[in-house]
Amino acid sequence: MPYEYWIIAITLLSLAYAAWRAQTIKNIKVKNKEAKEIAKAIREGAMAFLNREYKVLAVFVVITSAILWALGHFSTKGDIDNRTIIAFIAGAVLSAIAGNIGMRIATLANVRTAEAVQEGVPAGLKVAFSAGTVAGLSVVGLVILGVTGLWLIWPDPEILFGFGFGASAVGLFARVGGGIYTKAADVGGDLVGKIEKGIPEDDPRNPATIADSVGDNVGDIAGMGADLFETYVDILVAAMALGLVAFSSFGAIGAIYPLSIAAIGIVASLIGALVVRSNSEDKISAAMNRGFIVSGAIVALGAWWLTNQFFSDLNLFWAIVVGLLTGVAVGLLTEYYTSNQKSPARKVAEAAQTGAGTNLIAGFATGMMSTASLVLVIAAAILISFYLAGMYGVAMSAVGMLSILGIVLAADTYGPIADNAAAIAEMSHMGPEIRQRAEALDAVGNTTAAIGKGFAVGSAVLAAVALLASYTAITGLTAINIATPQVLVGLFLGAMLPFFLAAQLTQAVGKSAMKMVNEVRRQFKEIKGLMEGTAKPDYYRCVDIATTDAIQKMIMPGIIAIASPVVVGFALGAEALGGLLGGAIVTGFLIAITMANAGGAWDNAKKYIEAGNLGGKGSDTHKAAVVGDTVGDPFKDTAGPSVNVLIKLISIIALVIAPLL
Repeated sequence: MPYEYWIIAITLLSLAYAAWRAQTIKNIKVKNKEAKEIAKAIREGAMAFLNREYKVLAVFVVITSAILWALGHFSTKGDIDNRTIIAFIAGAVLSAIAGNIGMRIATLANVRTAEAVQEGVPAGLKVAFSAGTVAGLSVVGLVILGVTGLWLIWPDPEILFGFGFGASAVGLFARVGGGIYTKAADVGGDLVGKIEKGIPEDDPRNPATIADSVGDNVGDIAGMGADLFETYVDILVAAMALGLVAFSSFGAIGAIYPLSIAAIGIVASLIGALVVRSNSEDKISAAMNRGFIVSGAIVALGAWWLTNQFFSDLNLFWAIVVGLLTGVAVGLLTEYYTSNQKSPARKVAEAAQTGAGTNLIAGFATGMMSTASLVLVIAAAILISFYLAGMYGVAMSAVGMLSILGIVLAADTYGPIADNAAAIAEMSHMGPEIRQRAEALDAVGNTTAAIGKGFAVGSAVLAAVALLASYTAITGLTAINIATPQVLVGLFLGAMLPFFLAAQLTQAVGKSAMKMVNEVRRQFKEIKGLMEGTAKPDYYRCVDIATTDAIQKMIMPGIIAIASPVVVGFALGAEALGGLLGGAIVTGFLIAITMANAGGAWDNAKKYIEAGNLGGKGSDTHKAAVVGDTVGDPFKDTAGPSVNVLIKLISIIALVIAPLL
């Protein structure tokens, strides 16, 4: 049987397992009626947002398909195959489905996790991580099923670039829209609730609490799922294209090899997820780490066997190992700079003792400082993997890093589910002990979320480098001369793009948060008995504000990101477009790291104080740290992640339009 059919069989197995696990979670009964009503409101709010977002995306897909058709039929330089347009639509649809599945299971699992922690923290871990496994395996299963299926029908990498374009476009809109939503609600709720009113996080008296919980799902789960879906698609199609060039005399082996490694990664993630179990509240992190180690070890063994089957040496196996180790290093470094158990975040917390200004300075400096070590790690990975097997080795290193995406995304999804569970426990008055247990789960989730963001940044830059190599191979550019005026202009424009997008999105969150602050203030002022707890807030008004603003403000950044490579390519030429890609990759990587790690440091500095340190909740130090956290929210959950998508999106668009240049 051809390898492609084995690969498809493995993806179907992963999807079947995810479906079974999802049904198991759904069958868990929710006894607390108040918690059930709150969870229903969160689920309805999340689905309402996605439905409105997908209507906008459907219009975008139709218009873009028409533009691609027109470019292909009226250009005098080249052609865009109609099959590429079909692949584009397939990539967009599957990306939307991948994010939707994760969000649906999360909005079922949050209240069931809150119920489960009444039995103990380990019981809550089982429910939350099982739901994360559904999201993780669904994403990787749909990625590999889509790419392999298209390859079987049309074995042409240029058609697969269309699939990557569709996935990347939806990934950007999902990240931007979900990120604006979640942080507008979070910042607005915190500024009024924590600072002005001095009430706890997720207090049911705060009108923004439901919107905040909805945001965790549409931003951190649906957005992250679509983001990593497109990352995996892009790196697989880039590796396949480079493999066909590197091993042109071996037929399709260079394309089948990365797909086979990805299939091994599915099996590894599934087995790794099964060992994430703990009988102790203090060993949740150890259980997560055990899952990562088991998954990585299985991928390494599988890659060693497969490389022996396909090739005469083990250079590509070692490139994959480099990718796995790079993922570990990125995760550890991200944890070091953001965890409240480590020195950098604690120093950010200490800086809050002298006010919000010094807290902001310390946090931003931490984010910028973290770029040095992460750049060195990624640079080393590129150099070593290139030495082993050229640009194909670099691409396979990225495939190796993403091969355990199933369990990494499971751990990342677990975080927002645990966060929602803690919120539901607070809002439904389950009691301080249940809230404390849920917060113990959430504390680990903060670390896994930070690691997930670091993993997304690291994999994004390796994917973008591989896509750039594919672009030069397809266009026949053996070198890009930066002394050429057109290339220099392209380089500067590319370097500017990540800053411009990040600025737009940070401003969007700020403006939406202002509306949220004014609405929350209005309700506290006008609804009599709200502060005393004798009246209920209008949660749905806050949900509507966040939804409407996010949908409106996600459109223009998306259009600018998509139009930029097209305008530069047609106006200045193929070499200038290569300069645009290079500039965007370098500055995009740096700004994404800075924003993600600064935001993580501010967030965990605040949590360190809330744990009773440096004056604890309600102190001036805590209020200063909350200000830092509100700045960090759009950094780490909106602008930074969207820049990750940007550098891959413009690269895949360049590959799609390359035949016309």
